[in-house]
Amino acid sequence: HLTTVFPEARVKKFIEMRGADGGPWRRLCALPALWVGLTYDQQALDAAWDLVKGWDHETREGLRRAAGREALQGEAGGIRLHDLAREVLAIAEQGLKNRARQGAGGLIPDETHFLNALRESVETGRVPADELLAKHHGEWQGDLSRIYAEYSY
Repeated sequence: HLTTVFPEARVKKFIEMRGADGGPWRRLCALPALWVGLTYDQQALDAAWDLVKGWDHETREGLRRAAGREALQGEAGGIRLHDLAREVLAIAEQGLKNRARQGAGGLIPDETHFLNALRESVETGRVPADELLAKHHGEWQGDLSRIYAEYSY
């Protein structure tokens, strides 16, 4: 599918991804779980492709910029990032259910629980950056050094 969007692209057998190595502890497994849910199940992979295959460069770039400025409140090309996040999360969750990898000696039926932190963001419309900004402008009174004390582990 990548060569359809980027004809000059050479597709590798493996995609290297940087993991989440910062932020609250409970969020560390959310990013890899999202990607596993989207890419390790063919049904989910097809659904994800169907979601984005009609986007042109301007839409992709607009969404990328909107995400950096406005997080889930961003919008570009008539696409609301909050709605997109909800759809992507649903696809990833179904992909993890289809994959059905049990945890905790079979006590946990699949890996969907790792998406809970993302589910919370989708439900509230707030991402970790929103929380940090609220603290920076509120209780921290602009003191960014407080981030180390509260978010280091």
